[in-house]
Amino acid sequence: APAAFTDTEFYQKSFDPREYLKEFYGFSDSRGQPNAVLTQNLRSLLRMFSLDGLTGNTLIDVGCGPTIYQLLSACERFQEIIALDCTDQNRRELEKWLRNEEGAFDWSPVVKYVCELEGDREKWAEKEEKLSKKVRRVLKCDVTKANPVGPVSLPPADCIISTFCLEAACKDLGNFRSALSNISGLVKPGGHLVLLTALGESYYAFNEQVFSCLRLGRGDVEAAVTGAGFAVEFGEV
Repeated sequence: APAAFTDTEFYQKSFDPREYLKEFYGFSDSRGQPNAVLTQNLRSLLRMFSLDGLTGNTLIDVGCGPTIYQLLSACERFQEIIALDCTDQNRRELEKWLRNEEGAFDWSPVVKYVCELEGDREKWAEKEEKLSKKVRRVLKCDVTKANPVGPVSLPPADCIISTFCLEAACKDLGNFRSALSNISGLVKPGGHLVLLTALGESYYAFNEQVFSCLRLGRGDVEAAVTGAGFAVEFGEV
């Protein structure tokens, strides 16, 4: 059965970013096997951010969580990045890495892997530095609001990326569609949307906590994307 809907308040109270990172973003398991889901997502992101025209000045990451993997290829194509998330502890965890603070999560195996895909594993430290310089602001957001970053107003971006956020933030398909419309207001006309979504899942769990996930099919996502005013140019499952 689907998990009961877990709202922003539940995330604020119960979501532990360190445990989440440990569960889903270690580069390899105890037997040294690479994290297949993560490596697949990194390869998909590299393909997307290699597409012609997917470049520009500003990228907004909607629902960044405590992670940076989704920005490793993107940071080569955009000059500045604004990261948005609804929970305070996720933004703090991200800032810890950006400021190179003690105890920050070690993303270096993931960064090395992406650099290897891009052709030069040795550039990983350079990429880490480039990314941390390009993330200019880390702001609170709520995708259920017409202006997700209100009361702040942001100039429209060239591209929005959102990875595994909307299906966790939305209770039903109607909410999912309106959240996509809300975030579409953050991008300029003719701008791009890069969306990574879990299909067919009704929950995810770690550290004995269960979080709801809206069960979506590919058709649901594509219809919501076109309904928010985007044309689907590239998609893969």
